[in-house]
Amino acid sequence: MSIRDRYAPSPTGLQHIGGIRTALFNYLYARSAGGKFILRLEDTDRTRSDQSFVQNLYDTFAWLNLRWDEGPDIGGPFGPYIQSERFELYKKYALELIEKDRAYYCFCSQERLDKVRADREAAQGASGSHESGYDRHCRDIDREEAAERVRAGEKCTIRLKIPLGESTKFHDHLLGDIEWKNDDVNPDPVLLKTDGFPTYHLANIVDDHLMGITHVLRAQEWLSSTPLHVIMYKSFGWEHPEFCHLPMVMGQDGKKLSKRHGATSIDEFRRQGYLPEALLNYVALLGASYEEGKEIYTPEELSARFSLEKLNKAPAIFDYKKLEWFNGQYIRMKSDDELAALALPYAITAGLFGKAGVEPEGTQKLTFIAAMPLIKERINFLHEAAEKLGYLFSEPPTPAAAEFIPKKSDLAQTVTLLKLGRELVRPMAKSNDADAEALIKAAAEKAGVKLGDLMMPLRVAVTGARVSPPLFGSLRILGAEQALARVDKALAALSAEVSG
Repeated sequence: MSIRDRYAPSPTGLQHIGGIRTALFNYLYARSAGGKFILRLEDTDRTRSDQSFVQNLYDTFAWLNLRWDEGPDIGGPFGPYIQSERFELYKKYALELIEKDRAYYCFCSQERLDKVRADREAAQGASGSHESGYDRHCRDIDREEAAERVRAGEKCTIRLKIPLGESTKFHDHLLGDIEWKNDDVNPDPVLLKTDGFPTYHLANIVDDHLMGITHVLRAQEWLSSTPLHVIMYKSFGWEHPEFCHLPMVMGQDGKKLSKRHGATSIDEFRRQGYLPEALLNYVALLGASYEEGKEIYTPEELSARFSLEKLNKAPAIFDYKKLEWFNGQYIRMKSDDELAALALPYAITAGLFGKAGVEPEGTQKLTFIAAMPLIKERINFLHEAAEKLGYLFSEPPTPAAAEFIPKKSDLAQTVTLLKLGRELVRPMAKSNDADAEALIKAAAEKAGVKLGDLMMPLRVAVTGARVSPPLFGSLRILGAEQALARVDKALAALSAEVSG
């Protein structure tokens, strides 16, 4: 059997971690089996669907470099792949169920339905077992009478006939055999609304069948809908696909992942400076295992190793710190040019080269690229580059005197140390790291001071901070003259305090 699975989002919101995990697992399963991964837009919710959310989906998948084999933008043999373009199909199949006596016309007004629901909730409590509270009032209307009322133009919906007094059984690849009493299934749900629009359940089942979907991998929150879907497949006389309900994604507090835990939309992760490779790698591990002792995988490796047998039943915990670690690892894999290209938009937005939004001039861009080795091991997010490198593009204010003073030292001694460090600026700015380190070590030994004590005031004078990217590389990029000017400015300020 050739595997065909799908990601079928409703374009009613931004793409988020849960949806992307579902899409990724479907993508990896199709790739692992040499099958097809399909995108279908389920836009039957006309009040909430919006083209901006469709564009967000396309942009998100382009950023993640995930591509489908068939879909709205590229077509395929089972199109169209947008449900709003398939309405005549749904009407045809709803009428087919009428002919098979597996569905019926319902003429109940909304006012009547509201009253039935209110009465039932009052009797059972708001948490009653029936989702809609429908009482099957129109189920036994004579078929000819119903047809005549439809021909006369009376408003109606089409409802599915749920077989009464039975149970529905199905097998879930992850959860095993499941049996559900039909009395606990949404009673006779609407398939086709009064305006001719299909409900989610009808469109979903018809499309999965007509598009040859063999496997449905979706979140466990859809498990309660599966008995209804199995009943619908049987009503049509179709074989249902294999089901696999994926483990939930939880926050570290054990509750379903949401905004209260942190970023959830992919746009938020992009804005925060995550790399798509890092995000995909981490998300692929949420509820699945691949190889003992290995965490970093290329998309090709994930595709080769993915298996439904390696899915976990237990909920997956989303750990933002672990994702941050993944992001740092992928940043360190980038070449200097690659990292600079990725971090540059964030630096422009942050105003590293002047005002926010200002593009770098030629020399500024070269400086930015040259500075990548200084921060590559020190950042976990792309946006951090601007903060770490600000001192290379504008002279930082001279810090307070206390910032220059090493432990167990005083201001006068610090001035002496900074004067000694000043003598080393020019040769160190022209040396590689090893030679520069040898120079300053020799000077520290000769002066009988600790290496760290000698470097501290010099670092603060040049970079404006006690903690900064490497001093030697900073001196080379700034150049001796600019570095010396900063040291002299710091010396003047410190000497004034000593004499004052």
